[in-house]
Amino acid sequence: MIGARGGSEPGRRRRLRGARPVRGDGHARALRDAHALREGGALRDVGAMRDLRALRDAGTDRLRYLDTATRRIARGMNLDETLAELCRVAVPLFADLVVVHLHDPLPVGDTASAAPTLLRLHSVHREGVPAPQAPPRAVKGEPAQLLRSGRPVFATTPEAAAVAAELLASAGLPEEVPPGRRVIVAPLCGRHHVLGCVTLVRDRGRRAFTGDDLLVASQLATHAALGVDKALTHGHESSVADTLQRTMLPPSLPALAGVRLASRYLPASRTAEVGGDWYDAIPLPGNRVALVIGDVMGHSLTSAAIMGQLRTVVHTLAGLDLPPHEVLHHLDEQAGRLGSQHLATCLYAVYDPVSRRLLMANAGHPPPLLLRPDGSAEALTLPSGVPIGVGGGVFETTEMPAPTGATLLLYTDGLVESRGSDIQTGITRLRHRLRAHGAAGPPALEPLCEAALGTLDEVEREDDVALLAARFEGLLPETAANWYLTPHPRTAGQARRLVRRTLRRWGLADLSDTTELLVSEVVANAVRVTTRPLTLRLLRTDVLRVEVRDDSVQLPRLGHAQLDDEGGRGLFLVDQLALRWGATRVSGGKIVWFEQQLP
Repeated sequence: MIGARGGSEPGRRRRLRGARPVRGDGHARALRDAHALREGGALRDVGAMRDLRALRDAGTDRLRYLDTATRRIARGMNLDETLAELCRVAVPLFADLVVVHLHDPLPVGDTASAAPTLLRLHSVHREGVPAPQAPPRAVKGEPAQLLRSGRPVFATTPEAAAVAAELLASAGLPEEVPPGRRVIVAPLCGRHHVLGCVTLVRDRGRRAFTGDDLLVASQLATHAALGVDKALTHGHESSVADTLQRTMLPPSLPALAGVRLASRYLPASRTAEVGGDWYDAIPLPGNRVALVIGDVMGHSLTSAAIMGQLRTVVHTLAGLDLPPHEVLHHLDEQAGRLGSQHLATCLYAVYDPVSRRLLMANAGHPPPLLLRPDGSAEALTLPSGVPIGVGGGVFETTEMPAPTGATLLLYTDGLVESRGSDIQTGITRLRHRLRAHGAAGPPALEPLCEAALGTLDEVEREDDVALLAARFEGLLPETAANWYLTPHPRTAGQARRLVRRTLRRWGLADLSDTTELLVSEVVANAVRVTTRPLTLRLLRTDVLRVEVRDDSVQLPRLGHAQLDDEGGRGLFLVDQLALRWGATRVSGGKIVWFEQQLP
């Protein structure tokens, strides 16, 4: 009991203002300890409970108890911790039994629900008594109205006694409700909803609750409800941001000839907001692939939304087949047009499995790691431009060989940076781990990703982690053929002859008739719109791919020729006979391509 009601009203007001009715060493020590708890908040739970007990025994007013108790409730980091602190400060100092019920499901947002209130037992706190499990119970009529009123009440009226009896029965406490003012039912009212209720009980051998105790119960319930409401809002926003971010990440990586891909994404810990990490693998003409990793600075729904915008811009720029530094330059310009104050780092790389070369440009991102076939791992040295969004940045493309069997690892700073170590230390630790993992030969990509994530400290991880691994397998030179053709009326016939000889050499003579017809139509269309040499390329992987490149940016459109039309059926034939086909704008022109299924 935290004090009893008695004396005149002015006397009670004096005690609430902080009068000291009892003096002595115990009282002075209790006040000093409570002051230390209030200022530093560093005392252990056992010490804090002793301070509360000393305050009670010394007869100190309820304001000091509430000050310490509400601070402890506010320490809760989530719903369960908040309610656990409520129970600890209430039992045994204020009550002998605390029963907490929560709305099922817990409401989020400001929209009121017309459905009957369903309460589920959350916890029962009495020293040495475990919390039982109980199904949700519907609370309708007068009890529901009592809870929605938001005011704590004694279980003295028939309505309040019925609510208290039902709540205690659901907690596995079949004994009758103690008579008089020994039970308080206090609703847990958030900003927009009733979140549940807390039932406080004093045993018969203890003094009953007073009117002032009803005010104390109201304050305890209010602070607990605010903590629960904050935890629900934070959890909902984090869930929305996490869903938004995962939706914007690629659902799967493309299966491409000449390269194998694997990825990982880990959201931040529960105590941090979702950030804007992303990765991507974008197929390019000629069986090339663009490898992208990026990180929007900050942790919020806004960061996740900006990430989605930048990823869309990168996809558009990649479709133009620009060099990496041009992609980052235009991405920086577009970020400025979006009007956001958020910055982002980004690394853009292009791998060509035919030439087995790698082009890369960096915008303030951590350097990629290259794990070579012999097991050595190195951080690649790239000119590091300014982050995206700064404006006016100068970016530079670096070209290097991509050895067959080597693995390129792109990652965000959450993998190598933590509160206890800087980025350089994290990169060194990651290099050593990958080198030890690849000592016996090139490891499979999935175990390699798990090994990279093994450097994380789950306790300290407060940032998102995105990881993209690319194993370079390359394509044999004899699986590709390239020609430059001068546009004139006989170019289509020349292209047919080149295709026929190449297919016979590859043992694909069965595809010759159909492929020659389709090549003739595509080349004839290119001759009509260009005056410069065009490029014809054949690639043999799991399919036969034919690409025709010219300097016209006008994309062909599939039309429907009339019966008396003399032309306009070329793309119709391509659409009907090819496995797939398409047209892509690239730097300085376009590429029209189609694929044939291998026999």
